[in-house]
Amino acid sequence: MRAARALLRWAAADLVRESGVSLATIHRAESVDGKTAMTFANASAIRRALENAGVELIEENGGGPGARLKQHLSDQSVLRAASLAKRK
Repeated sequence: MRAARALLRWAAADLVRESGVSLATIHRAESVDGKTAMTFANASAIRRALENAGVELIEENGGGPGARLKQHLSDQSVLRAASLAKRK
């Protein structure tokens, strides 16, 4: 999750805003190595937010799970990221 946020240049607060999941839940999930005890609803909300922002989540395939951008950040995505940063 942290790698996906980094690809988008999102702080945890940005993921909170986009997913509706609490900051405490995100911090807990990112502090665990491996599977979390996150509810299906929270995991789905986070996944949806990241995918809607352009991240492709890669399932574990021998090399471990990961994340990549579906395509390079467009000018619009960069402007959106800058706009989000200004709201902080």
